[in-house]
Order: sequence, then structure tokens, then C-alpha cells
Amino acid sequence: MIKVAIIGGSGYTGGELLRLLKQHPDIKITAVTSERSAGKDISVLFPNLKGYGLKFEPFKLNKVIKKADLFFLCLPHKTSQEAVSYIYKAGKKVIDLSADFRLKSAAVYKRWYQTRHMHPALLKKAVYGLPELYRDKIKHASIVANPGCYPTSAILALAPVMGNRNLDTDSIIIDSKSGISGAGRSPALPLMFSEASQSVKAYSIATHRHTPEIEQELHLLLKKKISVVFTPHLIPMDRGILSTIYVRAKKKIKLSDVQKKYREYYAKEPFIRVLKNGEYPTTKSVVGSNYCDLSLFLDTHSNDSQTLIIVSVIDNLLKGASGQAVHNMNIMYGLDETAGLTSLSSCP
Repeated sequence: MIKVAIIGGSGYTGGELLRLLKQHPDIKITAVTSERSAGKDISVLFPNLKGYGLKFEPFKLNKVIKKADLFFLCLPHKTSQEAVSYIYKAGKKVIDLSADFRLKSAAVYKRWYQTRHMHPALLKKAVYGLPELYRDKIKHASIVANPGCYPTSAILALAPVMGNRNLDTDSIIIDSKSGISGAGRSPALPLMFSEASQSVKAYSIATHRHTPEIEQELHLLLKKKISVVFTPHLIPMDRGILSTIYVRAKKKIKLSDVQKKYREYYAKEPFIRVLKNGEYPTTKSVVGSNYCDLSLFLDTHSNDSQTLIIVSVIDNLLKGASGQAVHNMNIMYGLDETAGLTSLSSCP
């Protein structure tokens, strides 16, 4: 059995990790920390986890470090930096769900997160934890930077066509809509029911911190600098992300050719489903699962141009966070990649 600890387990991602890992056949949870809830049973914060007998511990790495082989960090940005360094120096493995090790450039990190990176040397050792792109590197990683939720939905949607010369990759527009859990569990006025219910709003227009993460990974796929227009929206549902992505065609393309490329690209991926022609993805079909559903459309109404439209849906707390972290863990330890992740979404 692999011994794992969850550091900062009182938020939504921590709760989903607890739920997934308690059902995992090869895992034993040896510690879960929370400063504010130390001493409390996990069911106080997560009533769905009654009966497991786990209690939150204080966040003291020098004590917890001896209890586990692998550490999941669900800490705020900046806080994770010191924790990752400490765990790495102790010879243990870590999957960081914050943004602290996703960006390869310390300068870019400082620009977007308004704080200096204290361990820039470790940025080179961290592997970006998107299994569909970096499976071989994840296998041998000691530090895995779990991707953000919006980048996961966007990068998976765009990866298969990044080498298509008939598409204008300088024209990419990403329009994403997320459930409120994507904003975290801490109370805030805009997230109150009476504020968010029956209302949809865009936020962080042209300034969202996931923008450089998306651009970094598309740049690595395309082998050239790339800029995207990314606008996130908050919608009144618990969880789920739907991203609609627009890419102009430089020359005429056939939708059937693009669909074939996607099916071939993701043919062996256990958590990517490329839908049939004309089928519309819904968040309801993936919420509660680790799947990403993709569908492709071609706007040909103008005689002068075509636009490829890609729709991507994920559960922001699973494929966009905790589920992907467990997938990364499975790869790191040579386990069945789908272990602990076989749940399907419910209907209705």
C-alpha cells in the first residue's frame, strides 16, 4: 500500500481527494492536515465522508513528513513553495495542486501572481501534470504540478490541432464558464447564494492567472510563441466547466478530417471522449467523473472564412483538480491509470 498525506485538506479539492483515495485499492491515507480544523473528524467538513475515522492534524511538515511516501498539496499559492521544497529535500514525492510550479519561468510567475518565486531551481524539476501530454515524464517525476482547471479544459481541446498549418493559431479565443466551486470554499460576497444565483458574469477579463499557463503549454506544442484571448465566466451551478474555443482557418478544412485527427490523437486515452458529429457536450455528463468530453464544429456560413469551434467539458474538481492528481499518482507509481477513477456521472 502506498502511504499518502493530504496537506491542506479542508477545501473542495481536499475533500474530493479524500473521497477518491478512500476508495482507491492501493492507497492508505496516513495524514490530512488543516490548521483551522485540527482535531476535528473529516466528516465535520465533509458529511459525505462519515465513518472513515480520519481527523485533521495541524500543518506541521516536520511531523507529517515521516508518515507518507507521497504528498498532495492543496495549499494556497506561495504557501506551497516552501512545502514542496521541504518534501523534495526529504526524498519524498509531491503533487502540488496550487499554481506555484506550473509555470516554467519565475519571471512570468512573478508578473501574474505578484510574488517572487522562492525556489526557481525547482521549477525545472517539476513536471506539468497533464497525463495526455506528459505521461512519460510523470512516470519519473518527484514533483508534479497539477494543472489548473481552465487550462485543462482548453489545452486538451486544442492539443490535437496545434500542428495544423491550415489553422490560424494567432486567432485563438477561449470562452470558459465554471461552476462556483471553482472559486474555492472560502466565503466571499460574490459567491453567496443571493449574489450568484440567477446570474452569470465574466471576471478577470484579460488578466486571469490561467492565461500564461495555457499559453505556455500551447507554445510547447506549437514550438512558437502564442497568445490567446481567454475570458472566464462564473455561472450559478456547483461544479463543471464548459469551454467554447474558436480558431480561424487560413485555408478550407474538412470537419471530418479534424474529427479523425482528434479520435486518433486520443484513441488510447482512458479519460478523453471525442463525441459524435453534431453531439453537444454537457457539464452534466462529466460532473462526478474524471472525463473530458470534446466535440467539434465548423462554422462555414461565411464564404470568405471558416472557424473551427471546439467545445470541451470537465468537472473542475475532478479532471480539473483532484481526479487529475490521482491519475498522476497512478502513473507515478505504475498503477492502473484508472484506479480509483472509474465513477461515472449520475443521471439525472
